[in-house]
Amino acid sequence: MNAEVAGAPVSFGVFEMTPEGAATVAADDMLAVLADAGYGGVDLGPVGFLGRDAELRARLAHFGLELAGGWVQLPLSDDEAFEASLPSLHDALRVFSDAAEAGPRRLPLPTLADDGSLTRRAHPGRGAEVDALDAHAWERLFANTERAAAIVRAAGFEPTFHHHAGTFVESPDEIDRFLAHVDVDLTLDTGHLLIADGDPADAVSRWGDRINHLHLKDVDRAELRRVLAAGGGMTEVWSSGAFVAFGHGDLDLARVMDAMAARGFDGWVVVEQDVLNTPDVDIDAFRAARGDDQRVNRAALQPWA
Repeated sequence: MNAEVAGAPVSFGVFEMTPEGAATVAADDMLAVLADAGYGGVDLGPVGFLGRDAELRARLAHFGLELAGGWVQLPLSDDEAFEASLPSLHDALRVFSDAAEAGPRRLPLPTLADDGSLTRRAHPGRGAEVDALDAHAWERLFANTERAAAIVRAAGFEPTFHHHAGTFVESPDEIDRFLAHVDVDLTLDTGHLLIADGDPADAVSRWGDRINHLHLKDVDRAELRRVLAAGGGMTEVWSSGAFVAFGHGDLDLARVMDAMAARGFDGWVVVEQDVLNTPDVDIDAFRAARGDDQRVNRAALQPWA
């Protein structure tokens, strides 16, 4: 296994769903924690959070980190909305190119994902029951993913696709259908697969030849079930603390990582412990707690990377 471990802004409450006005960790403070804990890279987070051009390269170099990848969400099953979203893809790719100018050991992987729907986001793990795509919409999703992938490859990068709770590629069956029709490999996200009632270790056997990127999350399934039983959606899941440090949830980390190692995985392992913070959070206490968790997470991966 030849893997490198990256952290992620979402573990510090910084991602596209962060509420307006929420207290957030500064980029340099986050990177200092990750570098000190022994991470070799970082995910992009919201475009611009880590800077652009020379500022981005200088920031990464200062902390000895490389850019591992970054989330690019697109409304893949809606042709008109997809066309309107393409500028955001090109903007993200410019930031990836900014980082790549420094000559990293590994190029970052633009991480494509479907946008899903409000209904799906309100019913994570149950999307196919409440808002299923028809055959024509699936064909649009396949075709637009291939178009996005072509744009990514033309920019000099290899795409990866992120299945995700609240989107139209959520359940194991939906992931199967996607992979059977699209020439883009998979970001296996252990947390989102658990939300969709999948088994992350079995997923390595099921899709291992197609996994080119790994997002590792641990999940407290009792807390997750409580949130979903109360009618919570993705916002409530992120706010609940259901994503926990390794060893505090129900992910069999050793089983997943041993299975990936047996397949000779060669790529980025991105640790994510999603949290949605609030405007009234004590940011110093929050940053300290998240830093402690990320040190626990990095130490847990030492046997493999």
